Amino acid sequence: MMRVLIFGAAGQAGWELQRSAPAEMSIRALARQDADIARLDAVRAAVQHWQPQWIINAAAYTAVDRAESEAASAYAINRDGAAHIAQAALEAHCQVLHISTDFVFDGQSPSPYAPDASVHPLGVYGASKAAGEEAVRQVLGDGALIFRTAWVYSSHGHNFVRTMLKLMAEREELRIVADQIGSPTWAAGLAQAIWRAIGTKDFRGTQHWTDAGIASWYDFAVAIQEEAVACGLLARAIPILPIRSMDYPTPARRPACAVLDKSGSYARLGTAPHWRVALRVMLQKLLPASSPRHVR
Repeated sequence: MMRVLIFGAAGQAGWELQRSAPAEMSIRALARQDADIARLDAVRAAVQHWQPQWIINAAAYTAVDRAESEAASAYAINRDGAAHIAQAALEAHCQVLHISTDFVFDGQSPSPYAPDASVHPLGVYGASKAAGEEAVRQVLGDGALIFRTAWVYSSHGHNFVRTMLKLMAEREELRIVADQIGSPTWAAGLAQAIWRAIGTKDFRGTQHWTDAGIASWYDFAVAIQEEAVACGLLARAIPILPIRSMDYPTPARRPACAVLDKSGSYARLGTAPHWRVALRVMLQKLLPASSPRHVR
């Protein structure tokens, strides 16, 4: 039985990791009120108490726009928290999987970003996550496993899919940014990949994982509506209009095209489904148990 300690139990990835843990894993998942990773003493105490063989750091400050005005909070969790987990793991002789993001890149590359590509974040959120990666590497070297992902959503928590479903039910029209490209990723699939990763021998360093395929936020929104109408989650379709990023200014700049190269992780862990297939399965899970399920 492998003992695994998860920080970030209340987040999307942490929630899905708990739901999908293999039978051979003995897990303990901690939310911020259980152990504040911004405090080294809290992290050390948790690691010493639970004595894990693996730590999964799914905790993060993810409010991209708010981070611009709350930089200290973002760095306390995304950089310092990551460093604290790495230090406690080093002292306890256990291994770490640290979840990071496509926002460490500026989105200007004409091709998908390889895991060893140079980082160039555009805002505080991406910069704090890049600093967290570097902190983990400084403490643990090549022994750490850094898992970058992107555009994560689930049936739990705050995310683009749940926001779109709410707005589509309430409004007569939506305008969605069409010039930012990425790969939507269902947190349940990410969690399953993480479990495979920590069970794969010599799978270390910086790795990328998202669902297959790419989309703009506009493409993603259109697919959400089409799939939700088809399965009965939405009663009607509304017009969705594409707009430019400049027409929807936000405090934080987003990468225009931060598609990640997953070829290495796909070769070791298996290929992820296309993002639209994963989206369809996730939306089906939101239906009430008594509702008819439309299969296509």
